[in-house]
Amino acid sequence: MALQAYPVGIQTFEEIRTKNYLYIDKTMYISRLLSDELKYVFLSRPRRFGKSLFTSTLKSYFEGHKDLFEGLAINETETKWTKYPVLHFDLSTAKHRTEGEFKHFIHDILNENERCLGLSLPYSDNISTRLMMMIRTAYEQTGQQVVVLIDEYDAPLLDVAHDDSNLEKMRQIMRNFYSPLKACDPYLRFVYITGITKFSQLSIFSELNNITNISLDVRFSGICGITQSEIETAMKEHVDNFAECTGDTSENVLKKLKQNYDGYHFTWPSEDIYNPFSLMNSFREKFYGAYWFGSGTPTYLINVLRGYNVQPSEIGNKKVGLRMFDVPLETATSYLPLLYQSGYLTIKRGNRMYDKYILDIPNKEVRIGLMDALLPNYLNQSNNTTDIALEISDHLMEEDIDGALRELQRFLKSVPYVNGANSEGHWQQVIYIIFTLLGARLDVETHTAKGRVDMVLYGEKKIWLFELKLDKDADAAISQIDKMEYSDRFTYSEKPVVKVGISFDSNERTLGEWIIEE
Repeated sequence: MALQAYPVGIQTFEEIRTKNYLYIDKTMYISRLLSDELKYVFLSRPRRFGKSLFTSTLKSYFEGHKDLFEGLAINETETKWTKYPVLHFDLSTAKHRTEGEFKHFIHDILNENERCLGLSLPYSDNISTRLMMMIRTAYEQTGQQVVVLIDEYDAPLLDVAHDDSNLEKMRQIMRNFYSPLKACDPYLRFVYITGITKFSQLSIFSELNNITNISLDVRFSGICGITQSEIETAMKEHVDNFAECTGDTSENVLKKLKQNYDGYHFTWPSEDIYNPFSLMNSFREKFYGAYWFGSGTPTYLINVLRGYNVQPSEIGNKKVGLRMFDVPLETATSYLPLLYQSGYLTIKRGNRMYDKYILDIPNKEVRIGLMDALLPNYLNQSNNTTDIALEISDHLMEEDIDGALRELQRFLKSVPYVNGANSEGHWQQVIYIIFTLLGARLDVETHTAKGRVDMVLYGEKKIWLFELKLDKDADAAISQIDKMEYSDRFTYSEKPVVKVGISFDSNERTLGEWIIEE
């Protein structure tokens, strides 16, 4: 029996079900939402994580398409299948628009919803008035309360998030658009809003003071994405097929998929969550590619990191309280909320009672993508830095540090001059970025009893201690490792410790010499 095709780029529940694409059943979460009698719901998840598909699933459910849910979880509990009038507003394509263009866009989606419901209403230039008339008329003509689904509500805002003038203009348009929702409460059955980021509730949904944010609710941790149990059960045949096609074992395929695409937790505790976009692409291509990050690195992300002067080695492994990352972007005082809400950082461990969470980069795909995007800022190099890293990868994979450093030395000679390059810290970041591009586990400024090691590389076979010196010989670097007894920090490790002293030549702007001592 042929396996179902993978719905890459398909976000419509009806199309997936009628064309027999692979569908991971999330309909139990509809039952959960309704059993809790929630009426106004907000969900934040990163881009391409299945928000639009779940929104489309809700649309099919509330429109009463029972046939599409045959064999799914909700079909075991639902008996009424009541048909409601549904207004569906997808704002994902409302990016890069002027104030006038955005107003025109809103009128267009109002026209489309009016057409889908078979309504004929007098035209008004006031979008607030139009939405109110549409809700009331739909209720009066059908006798059923109206369902409102708003997908990617923040898309128009993200491009102007740090442009106060344009942000306020866009925000005012959206505030006017959403303002009827509170006044129309008697005519509404359910309102569901999704987005990537958490903007201040008062700034946009000023009238809706009763929105339930389920983004951090443990009961909805797996509402988007693919869980560990789902990949091991619903996708088991697909894992086996992947293994057969690549000449690998199913166990190794699961291990590699986990390394590349797993690691997300949107609350704590939470089952491991895989990126569904990357996972489906990987199954389709039978290859472990960087699909999610390759689908688009938002410019606002890079701009924010630059604005906060964030060093690449500073990203990740942050111990913070909830109020440090689950806050509206307008009130954020650090880069953490954006990186968390956008999916570049995730919860790795947590203690809800004591409000302590560890945020870190989720997986290899995101780590490589982030470093690939940040490296040009340090090297004036616009070429694909992933290709550069691959030239070093064979040596690093074999833990041939000498070979890796030789390749790095040759590469850095080809890089144009960079302002601020004459510091040990700059070159520390360069090595960190390039080695991390390869998925190496690397820490910087690791504390010991007597000081801090510049970098520690954790290999499969050995631990490598790096000390970097600018315009000094490599012996001085080795001497510091010995004098400060950095190796003692790893006394109880089962792996042997190797010392690496590196000298950078400021005239040649590359590695000068290095010494490796075991």
